[in-house]
Amino acid sequence: MGELIDSFGRGEPVIELVDLCKSYQVGDMEVPILKSIDLSVKKGEFVAIMGPSGSGKSTLMNMIGCLDKPNCGQVIIMGKEINKLSEVELARLRGFEIGFVFQTFNLVPRLSTLQNVELPTYANKKEGINGRKRAKELIELVGLQDRINYKPTELSGGQQQRVAIARALINDPSLILADEPTGNLDSKTGIEIMNIFTDLHKKGRTIIMITHDPDLTEYADRVVYIKDGMIGAT
Repeated sequence: MGELIDSFGRGEPVIELVDLCKSYQVGDMEVPILKSIDLSVKKGEFVAIMGPSGSGKSTLMNMIGCLDKPNCGQVIIMGKEINKLSEVELARLRGFEIGFVFQTFNLVPRLSTLQNVELPTYANKKEGINGRKRAKELIELVGLQDRINYKPTELSGGQQQRVAIARALINDPSLILADEPTGNLDSKTGIEIMNIFTDLHKKGRTIIMITHDPDLTEYADRVVYIKDGMIGAT
């Protein structure tokens, strides 16, 4: 996987969605969620995806994150069409090259900060990465070295999100997907979290962020608007 990612220079497309559609079966009805989506994201871009509730934002994020497959069209991540990958290959792509940051943090309550950050390396670990050492470095990066042995219940919301960001970075992914990363935070803490994303972007990370907050779009290079499952002006 490392060789694959190294072949993509800054500015090359790492995400390509071509005539993408997605629907779900609800009883006897087929409910369309995404319709004829075309989108390309270059390496090193910071893209914000905005849209009202029910517009298809989260479904689109699931497609990009290889958590679901389309009914039609193509999802190409770093040159690989996900419909042609096996479940093992998809798991490796998610585990090695995509870091997820969620609004609800998704930390394991019984694990410490250090253990939560290190957790993804238990199933997937890139060659050459020392999970414990890197976890400590990332915890310091997000300013939580004095909370390294704390459980999530002993941390504030902002601190929990910092742990989640460190966890997303543990395998040195090329792509970070953030779903409403400041949605459960106060405005001051939200700005602190967005400053972390800004620093990561400056270091060349590709970031895709779902948000309903127009104030957060100022951090992005580009804003993609989605409504009724279709992309508008970008």
